[in-house]
Amino acid sequence: MMATLKNRIRMAGLKTMNVLANKSGDQMTGWLIVVLIVVVVGAVFMTLYQGSITTIWNSIVTKITGLLS
Repeated sequence: MMATLKNRIRMAGLKTMNVLANKSGDQMTGWLIVVLIVVVVGAVFMTLYQGSITTIWNSIVTKITGLLS
């Protein structure tokens, strides 16, 4: 009886591990975390350096329009 109980507990543990360590779910969660980090870092970067980015972008546009004229 003890062996059967231990076997059932072990099998339940293995099934739980398989459910918790589902490869496709882990991969999707990982990608969502990466996307979230990229969005947050991009938002902080854009907030901190908005003036510099605008100045650089305007000078690039001015040079391109000057070359095309």
